[in-house]
Amino acid sequence: MALIEQIQAMVEQYPMILFMKGTPQWPMCGFSSRAVQALQAAGADRLQTVNILEDAELRANLPRFSNWPTFPQLFIHGELIGGSEIIIELLEAGELQRIVAEAGQA
Repeated sequence: MALIEQIQAMVEQYPMILFMKGTPQWPMCGFSSRAVQALQAAGADRLQTVNILEDAELRANLPRFSNWPTFPQLFIHGELIGGSEIIIELLEAGELQRIVAEAGQA
């Protein structure tokens, strides 16, 4: 299976998935750390994550798949939501809590 198809399968398999640098316990950049903190503050307790630092090919191809150049990248129900700035904006607007609950991740 081509890598783009594998990415598509991952974003379809999980209601909510965050492609990030590091892990929620050990984020490897400030943006990934802030994204995880915002998602946890919104009640996401079953967050599926992928450490893009473990797979150079995934790290290179995910921006092509999503048409989003930076990490982290949050997908909900197969749709790109955005990176840490958008995640934080959604949290501050009170929308992230609803999105997390609707994704069944709370």
